[in-house]
Amino acid sequence: MKAAMVQVLYHGGMALKRTNVYADDSDLLLIKEAAARLGVSEAEIIREGIHRIALAHRVWDEPFVSDEETFDLGGSVDKDEIRSAVTRGYEERERRNQGNAA
Repeated sequence: MKAAMVQVLYHGGMALKRTNVYADDSDLLLIKEAAARLGVSEAEIIREGIHRIALAHRVWDEPFVSDEETFDLGGSVDKDEIRSAVTRGYEERERRNQGNAA
């Protein structure tokens, strides 16, 4: 009986296992283009995609925040208030970043 050869690769300190997947030609083209644009391997793009979708569908054992970590906004918040708050936060971060770049 022949001994099976197992190849283990390490990426960022983690052992990687080999698997096969089927992909549409159009998706493979997008992966190839992204890899070339970013200067990374196609495998790196695929690994990142797998990681992101796995995290997006993860079910957590505990809530992200506890009841003690939440706060009452005093009523409902409409989309214009949310948009305004996000815009203010973005503009503040940009001002800080511009100050750091100088």
